[in-house]
Amino acid sequence: MKLALVHDWLNQVGGAEDVLDALARHYSASPIYTSIHAPQTMPEHYSKWDIRTLWTARLPAIERRHQMYLPLYPLAWNNLRLSDYDVILSNKSGFCHGFQFDARALHICYCLAPTRYVWQLDDYLAGEQLAPLAAKLIKPLAALLRRWDYAAAQRVSHFVAISSAIKARIRRFYNREAEVIFPPVDTARFQPVAPDEVGDYFLIVSRLVPYKRIDLAVRAATELGRPLKIAGAGRDLDRLRAFAGANVEFLGYVADDELPQLMAKCKALLFPGLEDFGITPVQAQAAGRPVIAYKGGGALDTVEPAQTGEFFAEATVDALKSTLLRFDAGAYDPEAIRRHALRFDTAVFSERISAYVDQAWQAHQARHKFQFRDPVGAEER
Repeated sequence: MKLALVHDWLNQVGGAEDVLDALARHYSASPIYTSIHAPQTMPEHYSKWDIRTLWTARLPAIERRHQMYLPLYPLAWNNLRLSDYDVILSNKSGFCHGFQFDARALHICYCLAPTRYVWQLDDYLAGEQLAPLAAKLIKPLAALLRRWDYAAAQRVSHFVAISSAIKARIRRFYNREAEVIFPPVDTARFQPVAPDEVGDYFLIVSRLVPYKRIDLAVRAATELGRPLKIAGAGRDLDRLRAFAGANVEFLGYVADDELPQLMAKCKALLFPGLEDFGITPVQAQAAGRPVIAYKGGGALDTVEPAQTGEFFAEATVDALKSTLLRFDAGAYDPEAIRRHALRFDTAVFSERISAYVDQAWQAHQARHKFQFRDPVGAEER
């Protein structure tokens, strides 16, 4: 089976790149097609991969400002034809699922999210805080992109979603069904500490941007006088500081080697935003700590009420305060919490995605057995 990987862009590191990293390690002989590659901003080991870029990689300043070329990505991906592979596995949050491929091949799309700035434009614009004129100009463009995106989604052979929330969105926006395979989390980095080492602070680990709803946690902690540490940076920092009490501590960027201890010693991780999946709740649980999360999105898959954490049902300060007031950190078993987190480990992801790809390819061959070349021809491709 000859397999290729497809990824939207490689100019920043985030959850999508964690998935790609796991895929690239598992399918180490496979090339990776992407619209941009900025080696200077990516992990050093990426330089060992066979990365093949589209013509968009030559556009001016695209490595730093890839969003301004938004209308060009569908054109670029639509013009890519991958005709030399049996299976193409795309890791998609943007438009990379829109390439062309031969009918004998299989395209499996691991969907991080249906393109958010196409299908959830109002939410996206609110988070980006664009000028009214810019927002007005984007809306007709988004309508065109939605038509293209929907048509591209119909060409995909199979969808795999990162969470139940994304599975529902794939059904709603693309009218397609999807299997759920949770994304990889490196749980080995995080371990519980002894009970007497757990501190008296709540913790947030996040980029400080409006849609993360860090404001709910800052206001709730300030009004209740509960210690809150916030690890992360972003454009929302000054706004949050303006109404934060003395009990709220902004730590800025926390190094990777310091984060596990910070998580393991917190009373609980707060997760107030609506996320497609959310890796930090799983990391906290791997460290044996409960999570207090907004009841929606990926948290519905990763947090077990009364076992590994609690939900607050409305995205309001009062709802979060009510949950904090009745929260008892001593009611949770750190080892049971960690066992729950191991369901999301990188090894589990690799095993499940590999099994899914193999089974889908075998079923595809069985359905189209008379269309495939003989084994000798396949080796010569």
